[in-house]
Amino acid sequence: MKKNKPINVLGERLKPCSNTPLTGFYRDGCCNTGTEDHGCHTVCVVLTSTFLDFSKMRGNDLITPRPEYNFPGLKSGDKWCLCAERWKEANYFNSAPNVILESTHQKTLEIIPIKDLFDKAYDIN
Repeated sequence: MKKNKPINVLGERLKPCSNTPLTGFYRDGCCNTGTEDHGCHTVCVVLTSTFLDFSKMRGNDLITPRPEYNFPGLKSGDKWCLCAERWKEANYFNSAPNVILESTHQKTLEIIPIKDLFDKAYDIN
């Protein structure tokens, strides 16, 4: 049985988010998701110091390297697949990073309205 290709929020084939650092729930460079991904890590973003500080304040330190988990630590400018709920929360507090729509999985739309994503769209060109 042939597996369907993942689709982004624009209705097109999902594009990679980042290989450096390697992101994605499955660490495949894409914001793919599946039944194991309880956090719905589907939003491809360009990280900012504002968001990284917000996330750390909320109990999720993405800045500090964690070699035991093969996690390099993140910095402003890195592209990363975020949990949709965390992005939505950060957006509410005016701390959400810009979104790369072409690399954001369509499952995100079950949690975040498309308008909110478009309002924070990152221009990849």
